Order: sequence, then C-alpha cells, then structure tokens
Amino acid sequence: MTNASVREFKMPDVGEGLTEAEILKWYVQPGDTVTDGQVVCEVETAKAAVELPIPYDGVVRALHFPEGTTVDVGTSIIAVDVAGGAAPAEEAPAAPAAPAAPAAEPEEKPAARQPVLVGYGVATSSTRRRPRKQAPDDTAGRQAAVAVQAELNGHGAAAAAPAAPAAPAAAPQDRPLAKPPVRKLAKDLGVDLATVTPTGPDGVITREDVHAAVTTAQAQAQAPAQEQAAAVPAAVPAPSAPVSYDTARETRVPVKGVRKATAAAMVGSAFTAPHVTEFVTVDVTRTMKLVEELKQDKEFAGLRVNPLLLIAKALLVAIRRNPDVNASWDEAAQEIVVKHYVNLGIAAATPRGLIVPNIKDAHAKTLPQLAESLGELVSTAREGRTSPSAMQAGTVTITNVGVFGVDTGTPILNPGESAILAVGAIKLQPWVHKGKVKPRQVTTLALSFDHRLVDGELGSKVLADVAAILENPKRLITWA
Repeated sequence: MTNASVREFKMPDVGEGLTEAEILKWYVQPGDTVTDGQVVCEVETAKAAVELPIPYDGVVRALHFPEGTTVDVGTSIIAVDVAGGAAPAEEAPAAPAAPAAPAAEPEEKPAARQPVLVGYGVATSSTRRRPRKQAPDDTAGRQAAVAVQAELNGHGAAAAAPAAPAAPAAAPQDRPLAKPPVRKLAKDLGVDLATVTPTGPDGVITREDVHAAVTTAQAQAQAPAQEQAAAVPAAVPAPSAPVSYDTARETRVPVKGVRKATAAAMVGSAFTAPHVTEFVTVDVTRTMKLVEELKQDKEFAGLRVNPLLLIAKALLVAIRRNPDVNASWDEAAQEIVVKHYVNLGIAAATPRGLIVPNIKDAHAKTLPQLAESLGELVSTAREGRTSPSAMQAGTVTITNVGVFGVDTGTPILNPGESAILAVGAIKLQPWVHKGKVKPRQVTTLALSFDHRLVDGELGSKVLADVAAILENPKRLITWA
C-alpha cells in the first residue's frame, strides 16, 4: 500500500558526474523527527566525504541501506513521512506488492516541491525503466547467437537454447538491462552486454556479471595455448585448486571511495602523460632562518609559518618567470592550454587516502594570504571535510615527502596538470659554504613534468629557479 505522505529521498550527485557514493554514517533512525536542512547521513564519493541534508520536515519511516553500503546516484536511501506519522515497527524496504504489475511504482505521485540541495543540483528524471521494444524479426537469430556464444564459452545449455523459438516469453530483449555505470564499465572493458549472463533482480546485469564475462573471455583466450603446450593431447587437465587465503594472517581491504579514485587516476596519469623527473640538492639554511623570523612578524600572527610556505611561494615565482610550464594537454583538440592563473595543489595524506586540494588563484595571494590558505587547506583535509570543488582544476602540485623523513622521490603527476614538485627532508649535512665545509640545512627537490608540454630546458629552468630562491630567499623580492 502506497502512503501519499511518505517522501523518498534519493542519493544525489554530490560531485561532478559521480555515479555512486558509500553511506558512511547515519545520524537518524526510524521514528526520529527531522527538519528541512537537517543532516541525516554522511556519504563518501570517489572524491570526498559529504554530509547530506534532508529537504523536508517529517518523521523517518525507513533507512533503505545500512552503513557501509555503496549506492547508485538516484536510488532512494531514506523514507520520511511528511505528515508526521510515527514509523511502523515492521516497516521494511518497500517490497513489491504485485509482480504482475511492474509499472506500478511506490513513488508515483504528483510532483511536489523539488528541493535543490546546495552544491548537489536536482535530477528530474525518473529512475523507472521504460518498456523495452521487442525485435520480433530478429528473435530467432538472437537466440541462435546467444546459444552459440554460450557453447563457445563452455557452458551451453544442452540443446534447449536453439530449440526454444516457440516460447516468445523467453525471447531476448533488444537491449540488455543494465545501469549506466555498468554499461560504461562494459564499454571500457570491451564486453558485449548481449553475451553477459545477468544475475541481478529482474534480469539486470551487474558489475560482477561484467567482470565474470571478462574472466571467462580471458580463460578462453588462454585455453588454446595451454592445450598446445600439453605433452599428451588426450590428457584431461586437472582442475585447478581453489584459491585460498590465510584469514588469520591476511586482511583484505575493499578498494573504494577516495582510494579507488586515486588508484585509477594515478594509473591513468602514469600511462597517459610521459613523465620526466629532475633532481637538485640545495642549501636552504637561509630559508630556514627566514621562517623563524617570519614566525615573529606581527603580519603572521595566528598563522602557521613553515618551510612549505616559502617553498610554495618559490614555485609560484618560478612559474611567473617561466609561464609556459603552467599548462595542460587537450587531447581532443590537440592543443596546449597555457593557464594564466595558478591553482596550487598540495598533496595531503588523510585517513581515507591521498587527496590533492588546491589553493585557487594562488599566484595572486600575498605571503600572509598564502599562509592562511595553506593552513585552512591542511586542517580541512585532516578533518576529512575537503569538498569536491576544492580538488578540481588544479594546475601544479607540491608533495612534501620530507615530513616522513624521505630524502626525495619521483612523484606522479596529478591528472590534467603539467608538473609536480616533491620536497625531501631538510637535514643538517656537511656542505661547502664560502670555501669551507660546514653543517648546513640541505634538502633535495624533485620536479616531475609532462614531457608533451614541458621540454628539458623549461623543466630545468623551473627547478633551478625554485632552488635558487630557497638558497637565497632575497630573490623573492628581486624576482617578484
């Protein structure tokens, strides 16, 4: 029975074109009273953790998914009785009332107020499926093709598949049922959905079905080579032992959310942009002295002043002197896009994984303003409150591996950016200074850049400029 006073709140797109989000925590339970704008749950997308406010007043009737569940955008996650009725004790996630009438939807009612959540937008399209048009002229051919493919896959259903033209109810539809994210996955993996066996409800193809099809195809490709390599052609290959894991000594962590997005981005960047990395070791003793002096300056009262602040400023000055390094590659248009602004990314390690928020228009900020922005960026990242927009449109990035005691590294470019500067640990080392060996504060810088955009000369100039400024910070004045 449908209750007209019950509103279903659907998972919104909390980022730019994201297709799913994981429910991290529920702040309400069935029976609780909620008001318009009240935060009811926290979700994690591939970009950030975000709190979701409910767009109307009422009483919670049901939570459709438990914490830890990944839900597609557009799927209802909570039901609220806007009339204020108490939640029934045995309310379950909306079971279908009559299988014979699939067109009936529990949410079918006049369109009321469509709230627009700040930063989320509103999707007006319904999630109901339109009836698929049958292709009666091609039914027999489709059945035969499916049967042949099944036989090739090694799991043909005896002779039943090609002998069933008289059963129109079982005739395949002209387009397999699958959600948009699953269709994209299949396209990326080169899988024809028509050959995939669905296991989801109502014959819907799931991600697991697509991955299973890939595994089957790979096994088929390897089978001929394995048969040719066999010493005895007639020998029956022994079944492989099932894969087992030592659960007492191994822990398996699902790859999802920020970590999953980071992994995909790094793989894409590493195999798309030709990386070049250059290194320079530099005496930063004068920079460290300047840091201590700035800490006492009243202009920086209440602000965090550290070596990263001056390193960031040095990179911004180097970009101003070598503007062509601040660019991106437009593959579709086959153009280099030179940016006349710098959105400076700062790689931050958080409990949910590595993220790279950026300071918008960092090139236009004074040193105190840059210090304030750095402090806000780091504290927000540590709290897990970085917004998706804060991680968009970066141009260059700094990663400070020195905080872990690491001397240097070869950083991978943040996708879409031209360069990334890695800063190593600052240590007292013997150094030749004014003709004598003395203990000096020394660090190693590493600059990775996209060799499609930045040639060796340009990359070397940028790195040399950063090093020169850190060796003698007075150049911040003379070069600015």
